[in-house]
Amino acid sequence: MKVKQISVFLENKSGRLAQVTRALGDNQINIRALSIADTTDFGILRLIVDKPEEANSILRAEGFMVSETAVIAVEVPDRPGGLADILATLGQAGINIEYLYAFIGQSSDKAQVIFRVDDSDKAINVLKDQAKTITSE
Repeated sequence: MKVKQISVFLENKSGRLAQVTRALGDNQINIRALSIADTTDFGILRLIVDKPEEANSILRAEGFMVSETAVIAVEVPDRPGGLADILATLGQAGINIEYLYAFIGQSSDKAQVIFRVDDSDKAINVLKDQAKTITSE
């Protein structure tokens, strides 16, 4: 399914990540997943939150550079090869993965993976078709 991801450009200095999470927490916005990619001088914090539009506004008001991106969230079997199967399906369909990050889902036999791909709609359709094929076998 498509979800909105909030990306925050952060200076790589002490306390910046805490400021983001505090601003969200103080405004009752729940962080569902996050990833941070950093370099020496800056980082990009990627967040899945329960209220993305509100988070975007709050963080901008706090002076952060923020953008919103459509990503897809996929339930992946939590077993050896589960992710490899999904990646193979996307690769065979010619879908390029720009980045991904994962977290444990609410179900003990599934993980949640957030994908940024070059064609979200195509990726969703391909994965739905794969799920139907597996279910009908």
